[in-house]
Amino acid sequence: MSQKDMRGKEKRASKWFLTAILPVGLLVIALSMFFTLGIGVEQDPAAPIENVSIKRVDVVSDGFVLDVENVGPEDVTIAMVMVNDAIWNANFQPSDTLGRFESGKIYIPYPWVYGEPHSIKLMTANSVAFETEVPVAQLSPVPSAGLFAKYAIIGLYVGVVPVGLGLLWYPFMKNFSRRGIHAMLALTIGLLMFLVVDTFQEGLEIAGEAASVYQGVSVLFLGALLSFLGLIAFDQYNARKQRGNHSGLRTSYLLASGIGLHNLGEGLAIGSAFALGEGALGTFLVIGFTLHNITEGIGIAAPLLNERPKAPTFLSLAVIAGAPAIIGTWIGGFAFSPILATLFLGIGAGAIIQVIYVITRHLLKESHESKLPSVSWLNVTSMFVGIVIMYATAFLVKF
Repeated sequence: MSQKDMRGKEKRASKWFLTAILPVGLLVIALSMFFTLGIGVEQDPAAPIENVSIKRVDVVSDGFVLDVENVGPEDVTIAMVMVNDAIWNANFQPSDTLGRFESGKIYIPYPWVYGEPHSIKLMTANSVAFETEVPVAQLSPVPSAGLFAKYAIIGLYVGVVPVGLGLLWYPFMKNFSRRGIHAMLALTIGLLMFLVVDTFQEGLEIAGEAASVYQGVSVLFLGALLSFLGLIAFDQYNARKQRGNHSGLRTSYLLASGIGLHNLGEGLAIGSAFALGEGALGTFLVIGFTLHNITEGIGIAAPLLNERPKAPTFLSLAVIAGAPAIIGTWIGGFAFSPILATLFLGIGAGAIIQVIYVITRHLLKESHESKLPSVSWLNVTSMFVGIVIMYATAFLVKF
């Protein structure tokens, strides 16, 4: 390359860099002028803007430990702590004043009563109150190898076992005719349609528990959208590599992954119930989710009816779909985070929607190749039955 060409290339590169950096520089100047000169209509707020998120309350032998975070725009000083409407002493770490997005712990030495509810109120220096409640006072679970193992067993019963039992219907469904296989795929679509609505409902409930600054609802739906688009792109990439050949096994693995993220949310609910001391509710959820999740195994097995999978395949599908319930139980019991739970549920909902898309496309393609109607009374009825089955079993876990 000649020296003239090199100079021309450097000149073009400098021009490209200038066009990229110029808008950023002008934006910085505009914002600097705004904050320096103002707009002439400044007015102090009528009330202080303070927002403290009480993320967790642990019950220890000598009182309560609150995990708090300042999610407001200003520094917050906690001036007073009240338990059951009585002013109480408290110790603060690192300090009673928290900067924006700074977290801290509040230790309250209080002679709590086993099994009784207790209300806790924090008052800031500007007399803004933030409240929480311990519905049933009992010692919070402390992480230990034994407790981790117990929670793992609960997650195993809720996730892996019922999904595995549902997969055992595969030999029975294998004897179906082509119409019967299509009906089972339609049944799977019905199961998933209810499941995705249920996942969004759970996500919205948990999003409401997160601090508003984190925009939980937006996180839920954006997580679902990005999950759906990402899995669509990944599926098309795999299809190009395999020259467009559709694999029922791949569909089952995608389905198991989406259901696994949904079961993560179920584990969060169970772990949180036990962590809050609501043992009866936790036991009820374990029984209900176990019966509810058997139908998920049937749905995972349906795309495999044209395949000849081996036993390890069924085991891996059961683990992928069910094991996240174990992880969810651990998180819910020891370190529950509403915003992270919302994100996981959003990702799970998007994954389930993508699987509905894949199975529907596969059903339409197979119906065309076998010259069978894709929208028949049998398929529509099967889809309706799938929705009804999930709706009926959901009564076991609603409270």
